[in-house]
Amino acid sequence: PLSSSPGGESEAPRHQRGPSAACRLDVVKVSAGVLLFRERAGRLEVLLVHPGGPYWAKKDAGAWTIPKGEIVEGEEPLAAARREFEEETGFPPPGGEAMALTPRRQAGGKLVHAWAMRGDLDAAAIRSNTFTMEWPPRSARQQEFPEIDRAAWFTLDEARRRILKSQTPFLDEIERRLTSGGDAGPGCESGP
Repeated sequence: PLSSSPGGESEAPRHQRGPSAACRLDVVKVSAGVLLFRERAGRLEVLLVHPGGPYWAKKDAGAWTIPKGEIVEGEEPLAAARREFEEETGFPPPGGEAMALTPRRQAGGKLVHAWAMRGDLDAAAIRSNTFTMEWPPRSARQQEFPEIDRAAWFTLDEARRRILKSQTPFLDEIERRLTSGGDAGPGCESGP
């Protein structure tokens, strides 16, 4: 017999499914994203995005992120980072070199791969993809929200106050790598 999961999908009873995802060490969500950077008046700035939807509406400090999303099975991480950047901002990622940053684990366990890319865009002109959820809770009403409700350029000091704590090391690494020789150094990959 099949039971219904919280999402309404049918699944086999627990004893027929094997170990739960919580017990399997090989089940880790993996995301990829782009840390876009530019220089303005001799200062490094990075583009961060703010998650959309009602749960994030009143959160600011510690809520911003790099444009990122889950890697689809069989997809190369850099290709996923480029795809997610365009889906979340409405802009294609810049061409040229992509500086691979050290992957970081977020507080919830998700592993995030990131690439730093030099580029520029009008943060006020982003157009994000959307998602649908029941809102308000238990109302049986489905509402659509943008995945990203805004984007902004920040100096590194301000970005450190705004970004998710688990993504702060991306900022530290890009600062260290760009100021220690002025180029991307090892780990660069040319994109399509």
